[in-house]
Amino acid sequence: MSKEKGYLDKFRFWDNDPDKAKNEEIEAKHWAREWLDALVWAAIAAIILRTFFFGAYRIPTPSMEKTLLTGDFLIVSKLAYGPRSPMTLSVPFTDIYMPGVDVPWVRLPGYTEIEREDIVVFNYPIDRGPVSMKTNYIKRAVGMPGDVLEIDEKILYVNGEPSEEYETMMQNYRVEVRERIRLSPSKVRDTGASIVQAGNGTHIINMTPSMADEMREWGEINSVELFVLPDDFDTFSRRNFNFSEGYTNHDRLGEFTVPYKGKEVELSEDNWHLYQDILQRYERNDVEKDGDRFVINGEETNRYTIQRDYYFMMGDNRDDSEDSRYWGFVPDDHIIGKASMVYFSWDGERWLPRFERIFSLIN
Repeated sequence: MSKEKGYLDKFRFWDNDPDKAKNEEIEAKHWAREWLDALVWAAIAAIILRTFFFGAYRIPTPSMEKTLLTGDFLIVSKLAYGPRSPMTLSVPFTDIYMPGVDVPWVRLPGYTEIEREDIVVFNYPIDRGPVSMKTNYIKRAVGMPGDVLEIDEKILYVNGEPSEEYETMMQNYRVEVRERIRLSPSKVRDTGASIVQAGNGTHIINMTPSMADEMREWGEINSVELFVLPDDFDTFSRRNFNFSEGYTNHDRLGEFTVPYKGKEVELSEDNWHLYQDILQRYERNDVEKDGDRFVINGEETNRYTIQRDYYFMMGDNRDDSEDSRYWGFVPDDHIIGKASMVYFSWDGERWLPRFERIFSLIN
């Protein structure tokens, strides 16, 4: 046998060594199992973090401008007000859940309470379905449980005092232009304002108080005043929301108290719009109503004790926000967390990141 053949036979013997093949198979399985274990633990950690600690949300609309901008990506602290334990049987990171199954849940202690003027993320109350599966909304908590609120000619009064106004708060202003002078749309846009309605010498412009002050100094401008809807203007002509049925428009809401746990209310035809969703939708009572006659859970009575705390939410872009002025109060079990930081921001008009907003804290 030649020396070359002997070397080849040794190579073939080693290459077909069953022990080596078995070891390689064991190593491959061990490697795959390590990776699978790592992925499983990473998924568990992500679920725990998302459920109990933080959530990531994107601002899709201008309802909070200029405080928060369309395209802002937020970190929301669930620890702030206390995280909710799972409320449904669902597939993690999806909207898939098992309908008809109510899971007992609790809210764990948080490190703070909701304070007036906090920017809060919550589940949209009048959506259908389990609470935690409802659409996420973000607004400012302007009314706390027990607060007496009123809106008069756009001004929000809390317990008889005008509420705090923010430099970033947007509202509609009526702008009168000098005769035969054209207001430049690009000049308006450069200030950060936007023209809602252009007329012959009169424009409705959405802007902040500082933008309005700047515009008053322009030579082509006669006057800049808050635009308040007239008394007989019906914002709610479609009557989509129970709460809105008692009011003419969102610039003028008569005095009312934000409901709180333990408050006893006397129901009537006149105030049913305030409490209908609370009794039927949020606190799940069986109510029969005939004028001022109420049958609640089989008992004829017009008195009811509120079972939980509620909040009144408004967007900082007051004339471009569908909020509690339209659909009413937010129950405490719908609260998700406190908006804490903008971790990224994308300008969809310029197709560029807003670098100055990245990692900015939310006040």
